[in-house]
Amino acid sequence: MAEKSAQGSERAIPDPVPPPHLPTTRAALAVDRLLDRIGSWVSWLWLAVMLVILLSVVMRYVFGQGSIMLEEITWHIYGAAWLVGLSYALVHDDHVRVDVFHELFSPKTKAWVEFCGILLLLLPFLLIFLWDAIPYFWQAYELNESSQAPDGLPARWVLKFFLPLSLVLLIVGAVARLLKCSAQLFGHPAPLHADPFIKEVDLTPPQSK
Repeated sequence: MAEKSAQGSERAIPDPVPPPHLPTTRAALAVDRLLDRIGSWVSWLWLAVMLVILLSVVMRYVFGQGSIMLEEITWHIYGAAWLVGLSYALVHDDHVRVDVFHELFSPKTKAWVEFCGILLLLLPFLLIFLWDAIPYFWQAYELNESSQAPDGLPARWVLKFFLPLSLVLLIVGAVARLLKCSAQLFGHPAPLHADPFIKEVDLTPPQSK
């Protein structure tokens, strides 16, 4: 009876989050924690977006005063949060996958797919994009570009700054994931076999008295 009770208690405990198919490394762990922290900070911008939208609606439909500045603030904050949030999604492996095929692969095959995809597709694309994004931002900064709309926002270069910033964060996150793939495939850098975002869950059944 005590054994059945222990087995029932073990089944009642929820399973932990399934571990990732890639081990982590010291460098990747530091990058993941940094990008996770940045993503957590930036997530507060979504609350700011909702508050600005609410204020804009009240101003328009209660006081009858529309504001171009509030509308531009809304999509400026939205754009900044979305761009920086891309690296957060990469760290947490929340980007879209073709699960029909990916789930059928072995851990080593998954690592090879990611290693080649990051090295041959993702990183070259991000580097080319960054090469064009830096002068795009810098030109706006030198001209002190502002909105062409009346009563629009000044210093539009602030928004354009988030484009190269997000690309740099994505590149750093992609390199960290490349290190994880290398640890899985080649054993170098030395894997830590830990995930900073998974909390340990004790699945040991309670001792019967």
